[in-house]
Order: sequence, then C-alpha cells, then structure tokens
Amino acid sequence: MMTGFRLNLSPLKEPLGFVKLVEWLTAIFAFGSCGGFSGRNIISLFCGDGKNETLNANFNYPFRLSEVPLIDGNTTLCNRSVSTTHMVGDSASSAEFFVGVGIVCFLYSMAALLVYLGYMHVYKDSDFGPILDFVITAFLVFLWLVCSSAWAKGLQNVKDATDTDGISGTLALCKGTNVTCEVTEYASMRALNISVVFGYLNMFVWAGNAWFVYKETRWHSQKSSSHPGPGRQQVPAPI
Repeated sequence: MMTGFRLNLSPLKEPLGFVKLVEWLTAIFAFGSCGGFSGRNIISLFCGDGKNETLNANFNYPFRLSEVPLIDGNTTLCNRSVSTTHMVGDSASSAEFFVGVGIVCFLYSMAALLVYLGYMHVYKDSDFGPILDFVITAFLVFLWLVCSSAWAKGLQNVKDATDTDGISGTLALCKGTNVTCEVTEYASMRALNISVVFGYLNMFVWAGNAWFVYKETRWHSQKSSSHPGPGRQQVPAPI
C-alpha cells in the first residue's frame, strides 16, 4: 500500500471534507470574536452640587475585571477623596477555555483536511484512522457544549459587572445619597454575543460531522453488512 502524499480535492465535494472546511471557518469566527475584544464603558457621576464627573471602565479579553482599575490612585471625585478601586469579577477561565477549544478545533480541522486531501487512500484503507477521527470529533462536540455554556455564563457576568448596577455596587462613592452613578455609554458587545452563537453553532456542525466520520468506520460497515436490504430474501436451504 502506497502511503505517499497524493493531492485529491474530491473529498471537499463530499460531506466528510466539506463539513470539515466549515468547521475550520466557524472555529475562526468563534475564538476570533472573543479573543480580540476590547471595550470601554463611560460612567457619569452626577454630584449633588450640580458638578459632573466622568470615569472610564476599560475591559478586554480575558476579562480579569478584578485586575482592572476603575479608579487608579487616590483622587477626588464630587469633593470626596476616593482610593484606588478595581472592577469586580473574573471571567478569564471561561473565556480562555472557550478560545482554547476554538484554537484546538481550528488546528485539528486543518490537520484533518490535510489527511483528507492528501492521504485519503491511507485513511480509508485503515481502521485506526476513521475510528480515531470519530472519537476526537465526538469529544470535541462535548467540549463545544461545555465551553459555550461556560462562556455564555461568563459573558453575562461581564455584562452585569460593567452595567450601571454593577458599577454602582463597586464604587463606594455611588452609594451616597448625593451622588448618582450611571453608565452613559456602553461598549458594543456584539462581537462577544456572536462568539457565543458561533460556539453553539460549532457544536451542531461538529455533531453533524461526527455522523459522516462514523460512516467511515468499520463499526458502520459491519452494522450495514449485518442487515440485508429489503429486496433481499434468504433462500431456504434444500432439504
């Protein structure tokens, strides 16, 4: 059996290769829209004496908000001395997990496409290749479900920590009766919302691909051969 590289683009015309190409693209959108995010909310402080102050809440991937200073150094706001204050919350674990799964799937899709387009003759002539491909694909479906759910919860925590209620609860100054704090300009989180959508989309795409990979395994071929078609009837043995 020849094991050398033989370029053959025909797998891209079949579901096995075409869906893998789709997985490669959706993985890019998933981790790219999350990992490259940077935003800023503008908080307006309405002082009791008619004077207004402004603060900037800058946050970005991986969303370790507890390390981001909302007020850096002692300063005076609304005629009150305010010490260094950090934002509240840490969604780094869920965000990094989500991006990590996306990168792994991106790399695996490229490796699988290389095998499909250059070594399909080896892939189909062995039992190990399709079975390994199916096991990895099924495992990645599970990872997409877990990481997308975790990141959806982490994103909600980021939104809660950076909205008016979250900022007001963080700044002791905002708890006074003469000072009102309000987020007057929000950072666009459309990209983060899209990342969650692509996370679940990846789960469904990989689940669909798992079926096509399963059809390449000997498990499916053995099951098909053990069930004769409806047009076939067993001929009784002669007496």
